[in-house]
Amino acid sequence: MKVKSIKFFAPEENAAVQKPAPKLKPLPTGYISATGKLVFPSATLEELGIEAASTQFKIGTDEGKRTIKSLYLVPSDSAEQAFPFERSGRGGYVIPLALILKKGGIDFESTKVTFSVSLFHYDEGVVGYQLIFENSAPKPEYTGKPRGRKPRAASVSE
Repeated sequence: MKVKSIKFFAPEENAAVQKPAPKLKPLPTGYISATGKLVFPSATLEELGIEAASTQFKIGTDEGKRTIKSLYLVPSDSAEQAFPFERSGRGGYVIPLALILKKGGIDFESTKVTFSVSLFHYDEGVVGYQLIFENSAPKPEYTGKPRGRKPRAASVSE
């Protein structure tokens, strides 16, 4: 019989090691204004290292989706098909996208929509930003046909 190579475990490998949970700092955030502009506060731009005066972005979303759940901002050198930042009144910057957001199914006029910004690698040496939308409106109540077993009728025993 051929001898098998077996890896044996030590009892120390089975002991749970308590590692302190790393404190995650919250992701930078922004919101969509009632007029359909992506609003980036100055603090968010500083945290991300974006120089708003000179940076332009190509903006896209996941292909094949009907509604927009997230946007992707990729820095672009050319002015073609790129969106620049515009100065806002309170020290922030905005990117107007009202028609795109409306077509994507985002109701920014009646509900407050916020987003968190995370980094993603687009190409070699190109780091983009993903805006993940969070809607503050509660999910509408389901009004369709009830599923599952029917509830038992309460028996009246008096």
